[in-house]
Amino acid sequence: MAKMKAILVAVDGSATSDRAVRHAIDLLSAGLPAELHLLNVQPNLGGAVSAFVSREQIDSHHRDEGNKALASAIELAKKASVPAKVHIGVGRQGEIVGDYVDKLGVGMVVIGTRGHTGLAGVLLGSVAQDVIAYSKVPVVLVK
Repeated sequence: MAKMKAILVAVDGSATSDRAVRHAIDLLSAGLPAELHLLNVQPNLGGAVSAFVSREQIDSHHRDEGNKALASAIELAKKASVPAKVHIGVGRQGEIVGDYVDKLGVGMVVIGTRGHTGLAGVLLGSVAQDVIAYSKVPVVLVK
């Protein structure tokens, strides 16, 4: 098995996201020699909003909301004394995670899942399915 350079955890500030962060921290604490990267992906606000709001305000909004979503993950890493690099992306979750996998040389993605199945999963869509579709590396789903 090739040496893993980094683990990317996609976070949204939820309890399932925090469980994914804990799982990644456990892997690192057990001796996996890799960097921890925490990524929050903000939805693109699109053209209608940009007609009324400046680019600077939109960027500030994405940064503020991303930092809110990352706060609990950052705190978990600090408590475990695991250094973490923090990233905020904007766009479709799966595409952005895939881009960061390529850019950072990530060997594994960890993501929390709420486990929607059946009709609920189809109607709600699945961020996890989107991430799996765009990721070129193993994706670990944590319930």
